[in-house]
Amino acid sequence: MATTLSCRREARRSPPPLLFLFLCILPAVLCFSRPEWTLQRVPVVLPQQSRGRPAPHFLSAARLEVTSPCDPECHKSAPRPSYWDMRRLLAYETLHSDGRLTETAVGIYGYDPDSDTSPAYPERSRVRRKRQIFGHDGRFSIAGQDFVLKYPFSVAVKLSTGCSGTLVGDRHVLTAAHCVHDGKNYVKGAQRLRVGFLRPKQGDRRTLSNLTNHVEGGPRSVSDQVKFQWIRAKRTHVPKGWIRGDANDIGMDYDYALLELKKAHKRRHMRLGVSPPAQRLPGRRVHFSGFDNDRPGRLVYRFCRAGEETPDLLYQQCDAQPGASGSGVYARMWDGRRRRWQRKVIGVFSGHQWVERQGASQEYNVAVRMTPLKYAQICYWIRGNFVDCREG
Repeated sequence: MATTLSCRREARRSPPPLLFLFLCILPAVLCFSRPEWTLQRVPVVLPQQSRGRPAPHFLSAARLEVTSPCDPECHKSAPRPSYWDMRRLLAYETLHSDGRLTETAVGIYGYDPDSDTSPAYPERSRVRRKRQIFGHDGRFSIAGQDFVLKYPFSVAVKLSTGCSGTLVGDRHVLTAAHCVHDGKNYVKGAQRLRVGFLRPKQGDRRTLSNLTNHVEGGPRSVSDQVKFQWIRAKRTHVPKGWIRGDANDIGMDYDYALLELKKAHKRRHMRLGVSPPAQRLPGRRVHFSGFDNDRPGRLVYRFCRAGEETPDLLYQQCDAQPGASGSGVYARMWDGRRRRWQRKVIGVFSGHQWVERQGASQEYNVAVRMTPLKYAQICYWIRGNFVDCREG
């Protein structure tokens, strides 16, 4: 009843576009099936000794598309990392705002590589060539403070390097590693990295109901009605699995990074969760919001069906443009312990992976899955202890 009343109130404020109908009707539909979050004990990933590293050069601009010689079948056929492999891959670098760079080794406890049964389904992805919008453009521009400042859209932020990110703590932002590091070195702007929070301009309280799913919108541009408030990043953590000095062709499995802000924001953040198998997701759907480059100043939301998956990657067909990479991919399922529906970040949108095969380019939409080990690592980065990170 509360959901229905809330939807009616929103309907009086603005006409119900497709997005509005989807957000209001979906909870009632899902009540019949009630897919649930399954809590599981996760390993412990603890930092050990740290050492200084040579200062980065910050020479290259951030690349907003990912290239890799490894397609889904390549990822599936790769040998399973050993315990010692995982320690090497989950070691991490920390870039400090004063330019210092440190490298930290990690210890892993409660992890048995042989018991890792993360699924990799044999369903094959459809190859799509040199396109980023597949058929009808299924993205929704979110505008007006009635939506922009409300959860879950309010957790999406913009990075000064051109990517997107997601609030996962009072001071923490989850994004893609390639937004700050090109695999060899840190990119331009990474040392003075800023995180932008989209806000309507002071005094402009109108609801932009005519801007729902179109690149062109009303008589005023969106950039005239919104602005970004920026907060500097204090630290940036990047796993060594992404950095080519230690990585291999499947380095994109570790395309994630965590930013710690210099001061706390005042928005609600989204909880992390271990990625369930795609078949357990409601309607096999995933969601994410980001700042696509072809819609400047607009927050863009999309949802789509999850497709093929490997233990570390999720392939899907969500429409997106450069700039959306780094967005947190989330799902909404029932939390039996808290007795409520809850959204959790289960991955990071890496972007459009281009794979060269026999002289032809193949394109895939890829998200890095939140595995138990990645969850344990990122959770520790956020909370600073492992006690609060034992269940994902």
